[in-house]
Amino acid sequence: MDLSLSDEQQMIVETVRRFVAEEIVPLEASLDPDAGALAPDDFERLVKMTKEMGFYGLDIPEEFGGPGLDTTTRALMAIEMSQHRAGLYNPCYGTFGGAGLAQLYEATEEQKEKYLYPTLRGEKKGCFALTEPSGGSDPARAIQTRGHEDGDQWILNGSKLYISGADKADFALVFARTSDDPGRNGVTAFLVDTDTPGFNVRRVVHTLRSTHYATEISFDEMRVSKDQILGELNRGFAIANDRLSRQRIPYAAGCLGAAIKAQEMAIEWAKSRETFGGALAEKQAVQWMIVDNEIDIRHARYCILEAAQRADKGERFRTEAAMAKLVASEASGRVVDRAMQIHGGLGMTKDLPLERWYRELRIRRVGEGPSEVQRLIMAREILGGSFK
Repeated sequence: MDLSLSDEQQMIVETVRRFVAEEIVPLEASLDPDAGALAPDDFERLVKMTKEMGFYGLDIPEEFGGPGLDTTTRALMAIEMSQHRAGLYNPCYGTFGGAGLAQLYEATEEQKEKYLYPTLRGEKKGCFALTEPSGGSDPARAIQTRGHEDGDQWILNGSKLYISGADKADFALVFARTSDDPGRNGVTAFLVDTDTPGFNVRRVVHTLRSTHYATEISFDEMRVSKDQILGELNRGFAIANDRLSRQRIPYAAGCLGAAIKAQEMAIEWAKSRETFGGALAEKQAVQWMIVDNEIDIRHARYCILEAAQRADKGERFRTEAAMAKLVASEASGRVVDRAMQIHGGLGMTKDLPLERWYRELRIRRVGEGPSEVQRLIMAREILGGSFK
């Protein structure tokens, strides 16, 4: 595997690194340590900059107006974009734009006109409603939300949990069981407007993130038309699962970015902090923590780039993406934890971004599939499908 960057990739990395250092980090000095958004004027100014750079809408396919980045370049950018206080919660505060729900690219043209194109223009927001109170790690079998056919309509009943942004969304991608098949072949995806009678946001679910929350939603005799089915009947889980592996790569890269920055901070502090008659960096215990950090960082970087390069070559990369997500989220958590230890009391305060990264990385061990599920994905493939 070639770990070197092309001239174009090096230029992109340097451009994003400079943007974060010169535009994002200075603004954070006046924000609350747990802030998740910029002031509107600052946001609009920086969005204009990213559009001028040609990087707005990073994950939007080229045919829909996006920059058409390969997975490796996207991962390299994610590493840089996460190296600021809010970088693991909202990289660069969303100034590089988003792609909405990736599953919408597989919609019919009529559905694209109603949901996808307004989302890309910033006129609508959607939410992804898959996880249920009965469990999220095995969503295909855990789905108890039921849909039954009634003429030219479907009636949905059930609930979803830990759904981000449902209270502010204009529509939801809802997954419901529509056959007696207990597994993934009995699930259908529905595009549902959130003002549909029977769609209810039950409550807000607060998390480790001070400014972020999830929601619980329910469906009570909610009627949707047949033309609101996304994809094929009883094949909705394939839509949910299709893009998960590819999304795990930049997700893992974001974890790595925070770890790299935490390591830089730990090295600088260890060299400058005097204790017991010498610099912290002279103490073997600290040296070993720095070395262990470097091992974790290099391991995660290798896994991420291997997965990205396999994806770009059109090779199978599901196991590699699972490994990248697992290794990066867990290794980055260890790196930040050691960096906090090296900083001592200061590392526990909101004067530094370390404590926020620590909380965010704990969440990332569950987001995009928990570590245990990533191991299950790898085991199934390594054992040739015999392990279930």
